[in-house]
Amino acid sequence: MTNRILIVDDAAFMRMMIKDILVKNGYEVVAEAENGAQAIEKYKELKPDLVTMDITMPEMDGIAALKEIKSFDSSSRVIMCSAMGQQAMVIDAIQAGAKDFIVKPFQADRVLEAIAKTLA
Repeated sequence: MTNRILIVDDAAFMRMMIKDILVKNGYEVVAEAENGAQAIEKYKELKPDLVTMDITMPEMDGIAALKEIKSFDSSSRVIMCSAMGQQAMVIDAIQAGAKDFIVKPFQADRVLEAIAKTLA
């Protein structure tokens, strides 16, 4: 069975980049969201196997969305993506339940490695 992934990022070109990496490597992108509020809605509706979540977004940031998703699905698998590799944010994300953290701009093999490890 193909792993179903939800991509969350406020920048359309970032979503496109991640989607491209995933689709070329056999993953199914079930939906995209451009903020945390949309991410929660789509997660509830589609129940993806994994979420790639940007941290800095309008309306609701990725860490708030991660906490909300974890509150109703403790087994959810979320990988945070952010241009800000600040240690405090990484720690916040991991403490909130993120499985991994990818810093932008990312290398395709780092994205795939994080996803494979999280889905294993």
